[in-house]
Amino acid sequence: MCGIIGVIGDETASPLILEALKRLEYRGYDSAGIATLIDGEIARRRAEGKLANLEAVLRSDPLKGVIGIGHTRWATHGAPIERNAHPHATDQVAIVHNGIIENFRELKEGLIASGADFQTDTDSEVVAHLVTAQLEKGLAPVQAAKTAFDMLEGAFALGVMFRGENDLIVGARRGSPLAIGYGEGAMYLGSDAFALAPMTNRVTFLDDGDWAEISRTGVIIRDVSDEIVERPIKTTDASSQLVDKGNHRHFMAKEIFEQPEVIGHTLGDYIDPMTETVRLPNLPFDLATVPKITIVACGTASFAAHVAKYWFEEKARISVEIDIASEFRYREAALPKGGLAIFISQSGETADTHAALAYCRDQGQHIMSIVNVTESTIARASDVILPTFAGPEIGVASTKAFTCQLTVLALLAIATGRARKTLTETDEHHLVRSLLEVPRHISAALAHIGQLEELSHSLSRARDVLYLGRGTNYPIALEGALKLKEISYIHAEGYAAGELKHGPIALIDEDVPVIVIAPSDRLFDKTVSNMQEVIARGGKVLLISDAAGIARAADSPWHSVELPTCDPFVQPIVATIPVQLLAYYTAVAKGTDVDQPRNLAKSVTVE
Repeated sequence: MCGIIGVIGDETASPLILEALKRLEYRGYDSAGIATLIDGEIARRRAEGKLANLEAVLRSDPLKGVIGIGHTRWATHGAPIERNAHPHATDQVAIVHNGIIENFRELKEGLIASGADFQTDTDSEVVAHLVTAQLEKGLAPVQAAKTAFDMLEGAFALGVMFRGENDLIVGARRGSPLAIGYGEGAMYLGSDAFALAPMTNRVTFLDDGDWAEISRTGVIIRDVSDEIVERPIKTTDASSQLVDKGNHRHFMAKEIFEQPEVIGHTLGDYIDPMTETVRLPNLPFDLATVPKITIVACGTASFAAHVAKYWFEEKARISVEIDIASEFRYREAALPKGGLAIFISQSGETADTHAALAYCRDQGQHIMSIVNVTESTIARASDVILPTFAGPEIGVASTKAFTCQLTVLALLAIATGRARKTLTETDEHHLVRSLLEVPRHISAALAHIGQLEELSHSLSRARDVLYLGRGTNYPIALEGALKLKEISYIHAEGYAAGELKHGPIALIDEDVPVIVIAPSDRLFDKTVSNMQEVIARGGKVLLISDAAGIARAADSPWHSVELPTCDPFVQPIVATIPVQLLAYYTAVAKGTDVDQPRNLAKSVTVE
């Protein structure tokens, strides 16, 4: 996760920025840089690799100036080399950026046609040229930045500095976190309060859609409607924490809201945005000749595997078997030689999963792991590691790790389909574009927090809750039920909607809420038929669907929660958001320990 820092004060900015960047190292990065204004002109120092390299550059060639921006970059668009390191700049503007600009290609083509000279392979540089183009039209710096922001599609956080403007940084947040720090005669911009802690403990967290005009004496914050708003200033204790909760009551909430950002970074590591193709690490086997895929996982990770089964079998036409690690290791599964065994684990330390890996190794399987901790036991025992780049996940109930697992599995399914020639190049471009839109769609789904918080009060009084879904949404129903059980201690079960009349319908009455995940896809009418069977028996249905699905369901459900309209391939990733939020707010309403629910641990290292 890239890190952003901005400083406006009365002392040399670059040492402060460097210290703050060091506190962002936990987010992961592969290059870094700082830009300041010296006599009003933009000056930059950048370096590939760790901050020690940037520090050496600054020792040999110091940066003066009392205003500056800095960045730690995790390479997405463009290789992790100095040329692609942030800040990016023209002669008039310097910018730092976290996230993905979805429409950068179209913007870049238009800017090049107008004479812009691009120096990097990144999507981020387009922002610098876009703001510059507005300045050249005669707009003042703040308005030039805002006009450029409005032209961007995607999820991002931005910091913008201007030539000749020694008392101005403009920041913007859409999907990726951003905080404003208040000092004595100085102001700061940062990705989180932890980075700002050496300079200040008084922090304002921007809401999604906010943008800010920062000077050394204060900040003007405007919301998504450009109305000036007041955001609370909080006193944080981030200096004593590795990762702080930000503007959230719990780590779980913070991690839910980090999903646009971390999914963006995961996509960036596996996608070439210029060619709209998937790029995997070098594999010691050929995906085209693998006879079978076996996926082994536990808990939430196993539900990611179930979604992936649909993807692999539909897009790559390859047989997929899924098993829970604790069962798999004892049933002596028959595995074809040369098969691919995929192990999914957030921690990479789950004992049952590691034991299953050893069995598959003995059975002549190629071993691939999808993990969030690349130094873990499972990762070290694998032939290939596909990291999820979710960053530290503190809450016991997995949220951002799950959606990042789904993202990696979707990318792997596309790559497998291309290798097996069951997907065309055009198919790959379409699916990649759909995945690149996911951070934006998740940001839109997160906007329903008020509605879901209100619904949670009714849900918190239930003893039993059913979740229904079909196709790739069946595993999301299972995950929704697990999340509710884990943190609110309400009994919940997920079912394939077609199984309703095979037993679960006997539970339906007015006291059993039924949560139906049903986008307007080819299975919608069948799922709505199951929903009507629930309603006919007095059940309360909460429908999670897109605008078209909600319109077709009319006023039948008890309540409806709208999902962004998106490609069916990526819809289960987006549909995860409301079930996470519903579980979270229900647990808050019940007063349970959200981050550390009873009897549970983050990493299960014993059977």
